[in-house]
Amino acid sequence: MFPHPDLWPAIIAAAAGLALVVWACLWLFRRWNRFSPRLRWSLFALIGVFEIAIWLNVYAWFIEPNRLVVREIEIVSDDWRGAPLRIAAIGDTHVDAARVGRIVRRVNALRPELVVLLGDYVGGHAPEAERSPAENQDILGGVATFAALRARYGAVAVIGNHDVWYDRSSIASALQDAGVGALWNRHLVIRRSGGAIVVAGLADDMTGDPDFAAALDGAPADADTIILSHSPDPFERMPDGPALMLAAHSHCGQVTIPLLGRPILPLRNRRYGCGLIAEDGKLMYVTAGIGASILPVRFLNPPEIAVITIRGAAAAGGERIAP
Repeated sequence: MFPHPDLWPAIIAAAAGLALVVWACLWLFRRWNRFSPRLRWSLFALIGVFEIAIWLNVYAWFIEPNRLVVREIEIVSDDWRGAPLRIAAIGDTHVDAARVGRIVRRVNALRPELVVLLGDYVGGHAPEAERSPAENQDILGGVATFAALRARYGAVAVIGNHDVWYDRSSIASALQDAGVGALWNRHLVIRRSGGAIVVAGLADDMTGDPDFAAALDGAPADADTIILSHSPDPFERMPDGPALMLAAHSHCGQVTIPLLGRPILPLRNRRYGCGLIAEDGKLMYVTAGIGASILPVRFLNPPEIAVITIRGAAAAGGERIAP
């Protein structure tokens, strides 16, 4: 059985790095007697550090970006009154059609009741008019692949900054054509026997004006409410009432350095960089997303599908799972 095509660059890079290290060791052995003992071991250490650096780069550039983990999160909220809901959250796909197809199949196998797409379906900064027909076909074809999502209550999306730079209307239309509700400071209501659910989507924080009041205008007051936002930064302004906000954009920094943390987070508020956040009695989950931006590298932040099960305190027997 041949390796997956996405792994061939890692295999080639690892083989080249190993060959270089073997050559360096042979070079050192041939000249062994010319060097002092201290210099010999210093050169060995240098070769070892070089080999470790090669493997770390192979992992960060070629292996981890092609992983896909499923992260299960259980949340109990005092603001959730209806039946529990199982949500699959996907962010920052930066699409290529083939990979999105694999992600959709993986999501469907998880049997979520609702799928939320958290923006940045496009990679790069160029607008649609400046891209080649083949590139536009790949982007819009990747969005069209979301039509294969299967969830009891369907799929809902917000728009990210890369999507606006590309063409917000084109991406919104492609999502709608795929049967995905595209929200920009508005909401939709899911009617179910376990209680109505309001899903409100904000405008992108970087390219628009996220407006909670506009997004929730006219929403039934007795419904359980979820807020979708591409960026987590608006969380500090979220009003009381919604049980949960879901966001992406940060990629969890893409790279985490042990003991030093995440050197790059494209956020105003670094506290909102990744994972489950509780602040002033409100809850938000920020997903690491799927793709990568600027550099196609990830380290200790693998691509993820977040599967969130949210329930009320009464349904959980009074036990609080969320921090």
